[in-house]
Amino acid sequence: MKIKSVELFRHDLPVRGGPYKMANAEVWSLQTTLVKLTADNGLTGWGETCPVGPTYAEAYSGGAQAALQQIAPALIGQDVRPLTIGRLMNGQLNGHNYAKAAIDIAVHDLLGKHLGLRVADLLGGVAAERVPSYYATGVGAPEEIASIAAEKRDEGYPRLQIKMSGKDVERDIETIRRVWDKIAGSGMRLAVDGNRGWTTRDALRVSRECPDIPFILEQPCNRIEDLEKIRPQIHHGLYMDENGVDLATVIRAAGRGLVDGFGMKVTRIGGLLQMAAFRDICEAVSLPHTCDDAWGGDIIAAACTHVAATVKPSLLEGVWLAEPMIEGSYSIGEGVRIRDGHIALPQGPGLGVEPDETLFGTAMASF
Repeated sequence: MKIKSVELFRHDLPVRGGPYKMANAEVWSLQTTLVKLTADNGLTGWGETCPVGPTYAEAYSGGAQAALQQIAPALIGQDVRPLTIGRLMNGQLNGHNYAKAAIDIAVHDLLGKHLGLRVADLLGGVAAERVPSYYATGVGAPEEIASIAAEKRDEGYPRLQIKMSGKDVERDIETIRRVWDKIAGSGMRLAVDGNRGWTTRDALRVSRECPDIPFILEQPCNRIEDLEKIRPQIHHGLYMDENGVDLATVIRAAGRGLVDGFGMKVTRIGGLLQMAAFRDICEAVSLPHTCDDAWGGDIIAAACTHVAATVKPSLLEGVWLAEPMIEGSYSIGEGVRIRDGHIALPQGPGLGVEPDETLFGTAMASF
């Protein structure tokens, strides 16, 4: 089976009740980029990448679209094999993992359909048919975030991530305490996400002033050097998120004992092939992690869920989906949804999700 054509589409994903606020960004609507691969046997595979604006990471929608147009011509006539395609893409363009990930996801979807296997089976086998999700609040007033925490506790989420402002550390500490008052004793785990917004001074203060609250600190500061500085001084577990840009960085962080776990994005690391390698590295050194993405629709949601279903359950921190924050859906049928704080693995070959292509309009580029 060889790739016959590549089509690229753009689609807007409005934020429900926006904006969604983080330490370094406010999001009202995002443009996602979808890749459709058609094989010479008529089967199709879909991939997607959706950076959270141009300031969250070194990625944005225009960059993804330009990168995909650079790579796409070289895909024509190639065998649908994830490792081969991955090496081919690296030979065509240096970096831009978030763009390559969309092709990698589409290749896995196409190969799964061809073999009659779910993507999770292609990635090694299913450990759980239903995986835990977690809810990530935006930045807001302490009382507002505490109210959301109580709501999500009652909805059955096993984990909550609260976003910090990165501007007013006293208010951030108040938010943590108010949230803990709502979820203490419920069994709900808590992650405090700085999104790189704190100085090392403020991260240390938060940990020192909240020794009684068992949260993990996720990417509190901007640089790996900042994490190294605070690591021996904090009273809480430390997770890496935005700094985990590739497998080499993950290997260094894990090998040096820099972190206690990871928040990992499928598109940031380069797709499902790289994500499976990341999963195995974490299992080898017993590091828990998430299987998320920055944003996106049902294709990304399905990709995250499939790889999460292969993770050793005791190491899976959860799957974050943008689905509760997005207005509308582009999938045929229900798509991938969170129910009682958990996500059912899509059924059927490949990703198990088919988009309604009529919603995307004319392809922005075809090869």
